[in-house]
Amino acid sequence: MSSIIQGYEYDIFISYRQKDNKGDRWVSEFVDDLKEELESTFKEEISVYFDINPHDGLLETHDVDASLKEKLKCFVFIPIISRTYCDPKSFAWEHEFKAFIEQASQDQFGLKVKLPSGNVASRVLPVRIHDLENEDMKLCESVLDGVLRGVDFIYKEPGVDRPLTSDDDERRNLTNTKYRNQLNKVALAIKEIITAIKKYDKHEGAVSKDVVRKRLEPQKKINPKVIIASFIVLSLIALGYFFFPGIFKSFKQVEKSIAVLPFKNSGPNDSTTYFIDGVMEEMLTNLQSVKNLRIISRTSVERYRKQTKSIPEIAKELGVNYIVEGSGQKSGNRFRLRVQLIKADKEGHLWAKSYELENPEAKDYFRIQSQVAQAIATQLEAAITPQEKQLIEKTQTLNLEAYDAYLKGEFYRKKETQNDLETAIKYYRFALEKDPEYARAYYGIAWVYSESLEMGYLSPSEGLPKEYTAIMTALKLDSTLTEIHLGLAAYKYNVWDLKGCESEYQKAIRINPNNAEARAFYSLLLNKLGRSNEAMEQIELALKLAPYDPLIKAINGMDLLYMHRYNDAIAVGREALKIDSISGLHILMLALHLTGKYDEALDLWKAEYYRGYPGFVHAFSQGFAKAGYIGALSLEADTIFAQSKTAHVNPVDIAILYVCAGNKKRALDCLERAFEVHDVNLTLLTFPIFDCLHNEPRYQALCKKMNLSII
Repeated sequence: MSSIIQGYEYDIFISYRQKDNKGDRWVSEFVDDLKEELESTFKEEISVYFDINPHDGLLETHDVDASLKEKLKCFVFIPIISRTYCDPKSFAWEHEFKAFIEQASQDQFGLKVKLPSGNVASRVLPVRIHDLENEDMKLCESVLDGVLRGVDFIYKEPGVDRPLTSDDDERRNLTNTKYRNQLNKVALAIKEIITAIKKYDKHEGAVSKDVVRKRLEPQKKINPKVIIASFIVLSLIALGYFFFPGIFKSFKQVEKSIAVLPFKNSGPNDSTTYFIDGVMEEMLTNLQSVKNLRIISRTSVERYRKQTKSIPEIAKELGVNYIVEGSGQKSGNRFRLRVQLIKADKEGHLWAKSYELENPEAKDYFRIQSQVAQAIATQLEAAITPQEKQLIEKTQTLNLEAYDAYLKGEFYRKKETQNDLETAIKYYRFALEKDPEYARAYYGIAWVYSESLEMGYLSPSEGLPKEYTAIMTALKLDSTLTEIHLGLAAYKYNVWDLKGCESEYQKAIRINPNNAEARAFYSLLLNKLGRSNEAMEQIELALKLAPYDPLIKAINGMDLLYMHRYNDAIAVGREALKIDSISGLHILMLALHLTGKYDEALDLWKAEYYRGYPGFVHAFSQGFAKAGYIGALSLEADTIFAQSKTAHVNPVDIAILYVCAGNKKRALDCLERAFEVHDVNLTLLTFPIFDCLHNEPRYQALCKKMNLSII
C-alpha cells in the first residue's frame, strides 16, 4: 500500500525492538488497535509499515540498502520507546530511528512541521511503554535534538512499570491514563501532522514535486565566473554581518522567555489579594509546563509588585523578552481579570483580553487560566504537546470552597513560620473536607510536614508517617503534577532514600523543566552524592529561571560550600540576605566560619539559633564572655543539648555547633544520636563543616550506614 501523498512509500513507520514484542505481543496488538483507530479518524486509508520479522530490523544483515530507505520514506515515524530501545548497538536505533531523523531532516517537509493550530510538531512521535533511565533519556533527546515528547502507554503501581493494556483500570494506574484514550491521542497527533503536510503541499511557495525531482537530477556544470561572483557576494554578506549586525537583527530568532509580573488587585479589599495571586500563579504554572518557553519563577518577580520601573527595565533585569501583566478584582460573586502580553523592548502589546465571571464555579477559573496560557503560547508560536495541553487544561477541583481554601493554605505556607504552617494545614484540611480527592491539598499538607521536620518543629517519629500518608495519597490521586513529585522527592530525602529522591526530581523536571526549585534542590542532592559538575549545571539553570529568588540563591551558596568555594558562597549568601532576612543566613554563617571571619559569623549564629529555637534558653553571650568565639559555640551547644532532653531538637543542629567549636567527640555523639532518631538533616554528613571528622572511624561508619561517600 502506498502513501496518501505521491512520492512516499508509507504514511506511518513503526519502529521497535523485537524483544519487546515477545510474550504478550504488546507491539503487535498496539499496531492492530492503532490501525482501527486510524480508520475512524481519517477519511482516507492510512498505510502503516510494521515489520514482524523475528529478528531486529528489516533485514537479516545490518546493511542499510535502498529498500530500507524507501520503507523509511514516510510522514510519521513512531518508535516504541522501551527500556531496551535506546541502544546504539541495536538495528532499530541505528538504522531506523537515527536513519529516519537524518532522512526526514533533508526532505522537502523537514523533520518538524507547523500544525494548523500554529504549534510545531516533530514527525517523530514516540510511544513510551516504560520509564527511562536518565542516561537513556539524554541519549534519546541528543538524537532528537530536543525534549522527548510523545504519548505514554505506561502502567504504574508501587514496584510496577510495564506497558499499559486495554484491560488495565486507570483508577489503579498511578499515571491515571487509559489505553483507549492514549490510543486516540496517537491517532489525533498523526492526523495533525499529516493535515499540516497536506496543507503545506498545497501552499503557494511550498516545494513542489518538480523542484524535488530536479534536485535529484544531475546538475549542469556551473560556470567558474558564477562561482567567483557567488563567493564575492557571500563574502560581502559575511562582512556585513560582523560590521553591520543591526541589518541582520531581524533575522535572529527571539527567545520565548517570559516574566509574569504579580497581578494587581484592582478591588477595594486587600483581603482578596491571596486569590488574585493564586490565579496568577496557576497561569504561571501552566506556562511553565510548556517546554518551548522559559518562564521566570514567581519569587523572582515578587520584587516588582510595588516598583514603578518600566517594562524594558524589568525585562532587562530578569533577562526576558516578554512580560505578562494582569489585574484582577474579586467582589462577592463577581470576578474580573485583565491580562496582556507585552514585547519588552518596544513595550508593544501583542495580546490582551478581559474576562468577567458572574457566579463562577471552580472550573471557570481553571478554564480562564488554561485559555490565557494557551493564548500566550500561540502568540509566541510555542509548540504545545498533547501531554502539556492535558496538564494545562486539567481542572484540579470542582468545588469552589475547596479551591479558595487551598489558595489560603498556599498563602500561609509560604511564610514558613511555625504558626503560619499550622494555619496553612488547617486550610488544606478544610479544602479536603469540601473535596476529599483534591490532590494539591494533600500535597500542601505533605509539604508542611516536610518543612516542619527540616526546621525542627516536629520530631521524625511524629512527622514522617504523616508526611508519607499525605504525599502518597496525592500521588495516587494525580501523578502528573510537578509539585507532587517534588513532595515525594522531599519525603524520600527525609527517609534517606537518595536514589529514590533523585528519580523523583528527574520526573518533576521532565514534567516541568521551568521549575527552578526542582532544579535547585536536585543540584543540592547531586553535591551530596559527590557529582559536583552535574550539580552546577542544574543550579545554573535554576538561577536563570529564578535570578532573584532568595531560596535558589541560598541553595547556590550551599552548592558552592560543597565545592569549597567559600568566598563565592559568602558573596551569594550576602545577596540572598539582601532579598530577605532568612534565606542565606545559614550559608553565610558557615562560610564566614570556614574562612575565619568569626566576629561577623557570631552575630549570624545568634540570629540562626534564636530564630530556629524560639523559647529556648541561649548561651552565646555568656560563652563569649568566658572564652571568646569558641566558648560561645561550645556553651550554646551544651545549653541546647541539655534542653533537648525535654523538647525536640534536631541533633544535627547541635553537632554543627560542637564541630565548629572543635569538640569532635561531642559532635560525633550528636551525629550518632541523629541516626538513632532519624534526624532528616543527617544527609549533611558530607557537608564541608564536617571535613575534620573524615579520619574518625565513627564518622566513617555513619557514612557507610547512610550510603554516603566521603567527598
